[in-house]
Amino acid sequence: MTDKNVYGPWAVVAGGSEGVGAAFADRLADAGINLVLIARKPGPLNETAEKVRAKGVEVRTLELDLLDPGALAAIRAVTDGLEVGLLIFNAGANSYGHEFVTGDLTRVQGVLDLNITAQMALTHHFGALMKERGRGGIMLVGSLSGYLGQAQISVYSAAKAFSRVFAEGLWLELRPHGVHVLELVLGVTRTPAMERAGLRMDLPGLRVA
Repeated sequence: MTDKNVYGPWAVVAGGSEGVGAAFADRLADAGINLVLIARKPGPLNETAEKVRAKGVEVRTLELDLLDPGALAAIRAVTDGLEVGLLIFNAGANSYGHEFVTGDLTRVQGVLDLNITAQMALTHHFGALMKERGRGGIMLVGSLSGYLGQAQISVYSAAKAFSRVFAEGLWLELRPHGVHVLELVLGVTRTPAMERAGLRMDLPGLRVA
């Protein structure tokens, strides 16, 4: 991920404003890789951009909801003409937790559109360009939720299971063409989003590395 000759000169980080995405941006900037950061919230997005820009890399930002039907076109408007060697899809989230049979199907569809449809659209576009160049990398950020069904988040868990199997298939397809594919499976992680959701990481007896 930090080899500029393989994964540079540009990386696209979807969900690159805070938490895990900001950590990716920081690490890539240390490696001298220029960044396109995509996120919904302008405040954290611009803050992260300024921080990594100070490391000497070029940074482009795009304030965007990936559920927008024109999302890919907006991303292409910023990235066409750039040699993107790395795509990190870190934008997946459980945007609607509810019992499935009594839930709102429109909001359920939003979970699928973000975690599956948007992920496929970006992977399809950038993956094809990487295959043509014969190098690059795709990282899909997954979750332990994708390993078992859970009440209230059954659709999100299923979407994350899709992501894992999707990554395995992509790895087989793109490996002969010099493109690396990895799903990074996250466990419980202290991030601003998790803290806003009410996750408590400071319980008595709980040690956080």
